[in-house]
Amino acid sequence: MSDTTRRSMFQLAAVAGAGALAGPMAAERKEVTTFVFVTGSNGVATADAELTLRGHRAVGVNLPGHGPEEQFHLAYQAPQDLAKLATIPSPVAGVTLDDYVEATVETVRRVSRYGPVVLVGGSLGGSTITKVADEVPDLIDRLVYDAAYCCTKLRSPAEYLETPEGRTSLATSIVPGIVGDPRVLKAVRVNWRTNDRKFLDAAKAAYMAEGTDGELLAMLNTLLPDESLQVSGADARGRKGAWGRVPRVYIRHSRDRVIPLALQDRMIKEADAATPGNRFKIFTVETSHAPTPKAYRQITEILDRLAK
Repeated sequence: MSDTTRRSMFQLAAVAGAGALAGPMAAERKEVTTFVFVTGSNGVATADAELTLRGHRAVGVNLPGHGPEEQFHLAYQAPQDLAKLATIPSPVAGVTLDDYVEATVETVRRVSRYGPVVLVGGSLGGSTITKVADEVPDLIDRLVYDAAYCCTKLRSPAEYLETPEGRTSLATSIVPGIVGDPRVLKAVRVNWRTNDRKFLDAAKAAYMAEGTDGELLAMLNTLLPDESLQVSGADARGRKGAWGRVPRVYIRHSRDRVIPLALQDRMIKEADAATPGNRFKIFTVETSHAPTPKAYRQITEILDRLAK
């Protein structure tokens, strides 16, 4: 056999082998549910690792200006330089709800090719997932509002907090921790790393009343200092013909003092009235706004059961 013949046979075998790998293996690839998580105010891109361990896919959306490398500075470390921290330009200055939606739509488009998509929004993230469903309703199999804003009758989270159900919110407990002038920074900057006992006690009552001090501090240290001034007041209502036809779930936090349970129920009721043919499937977890790890396991169980 000549060298030329050997090379030709080798090339044919290589091509055949590559084809065999590309064909059957690709055909055997199973569709899996991808959970896409949109954080609330001051959050970073995170996902539920337990869902991955159970055979699903989970990814957090990188919202504009929400990278730790963008927001963390030496002035925020210990010892803190609060005077300097108050003047550092904010990476979320000018960032809008539309920017959050654009980033999330991009993620949804990328993951939708692998199977069903469950889009999960926590707290302020509810505004984002509603508007994403307006943009790409056919790419989302289910929306999950985890103690999150769902605006229908009123236009924005800020307006819902002005309702009788919202006025009992303890969200303003963070005001003593604000650093700098929001009007100048064009962002709300909170010093989550303070050791001021009064601030920490107020934050615990609002966000994680049943948690230990260690659990509270662990949660606060995951938060970014800056949040956009524009997002909470933006029009976050969904359209009946788009958002309104995507199946949706609401996970109520019964001990929530940031989005009080009465406000959660009001938003559920108003959304169901807007789309009576597509009502919320409702679950309830006995937890504050920010669940402890033990309480969050109940949320994981709910999400796991939602996967197709």
